[in-house]
Amino acid sequence: MAGGGKISTEGGDGLGQNPFAALDKVVGPGLAKAPSQAGIPPDKPGILPAGAKTTSLPAKNRGRVDIIRETGNRGGKTVTVVTNFTGIGLPEKEQLAKKMRAACGCGGTVKDGRIEIQGDQRDTVARILTEAGFRPVLAGG
Repeated sequence: MAGGGKISTEGGDGLGQNPFAALDKVVGPGLAKAPSQAGIPPDKPGILPAGAKTTSLPAKNRGRVDIIRETGNRGGKTVTVVTNFTGIGLPEKEQLAKKMRAACGCGGTVKDGRIEIQGDQRDTVARILTEAGFRPVLAGG
């Protein structure tokens, strides 16, 4: 084939309209431009251009949960128990228990709507619950 009927792949005028050319100018919800593209000087990424609004998500408040250390009827073994969940189902409790077990490096389970983690892990459990939006309260001895 002689080169007369070929279209250039260099992206110039030979391809006609570029349907995506207008997308460089649009920033929709969930899309963000780099600081240099958004009119923010690259040396000052914390400064917003005039007229720009900042949006911060409100802190989730999913209610109070109690963190209790128990040893009774367990052969002297200490167990950290998380109780008083409201508005949370069993699958989410199991996900939280899985995160707690991984962070503490120990075993645990969900029984009767309570999360039980082996050992005295109250500080680690409280941190995980705070990250999940709960308000943990250390109760008991």
